[in-house]
Amino acid sequence: MDRAQKEKVVEELGQIFESSGVVVVAHYEGLTVAEMQNLRAKAREAGGSVRVAKNRLAKIALEGKPCASIADYLSGMTVITYSEDPVAAAKVVEDFAKENKKFEILGGAMGDQALDRAGVEAVSKMPSREELIASIVGCIGAPAANIAGAIGAPASNIASILSTIEEKAA
Repeated sequence: MDRAQKEKVVEELGQIFESSGVVVVAHYEGLTVAEMQNLRAKAREAGGSVRVAKNRLAKIALEGKPCASIADYLSGMTVITYSEDPVAAAKVVEDFAKENKKFEILGGAMGDQALDRAGVEAVSKMPSREELIASIVGCIGAPAANIAGAIGAPASNIASILSTIEEKAA
C-alpha cells in the first residue's frame, strides 16, 4: 500500500469515526471468511458496517475525533463495527459474539463516551431508534383509535358511553 492509498484510508476512517453514532472494536482472530461475511451481512441489515483496517492507520484517523478513546483497543487482529444508529452496531456484535466464541468484543465509543465491554453490552440492550419511534407512534395513535372505534360503534354503544359520562359528571 503506497502513501496515497494510506492517506485515503485514514481519511475514510476519520469520516467513519466522526459520523458514527457508535463504534465497536473486537478481535476476530480465528473466524472463517464465511463467518466474517455473516457478520457483515447482519451489520448491513441493521444499518451498520464492518471494517478491518490497519491499527496504525486507524489510530492516526482517531486523532482529534470524539471517539479517540478507542485507540487503546486497537492492537492485534481487530475489526471495527459502526453505525449511525447509536444502538445497531452494538446489537449486531453482541448477537454475533454469542454465536461465535472466537469473536471477542473489546469495547467501543458512543460519541465521545468511551465504552468498555460491559458498556457495549448495556448499549445493545437499549431499544433501537426504530423501536422508539414505533412506541411513540403507538402512544400517539392510541387515543385516536379509541375515538374512531367509539364513533364506528353501533348507536347503542355510543348511548351507553354517553350515559356513563353523564353519571360520572353528576
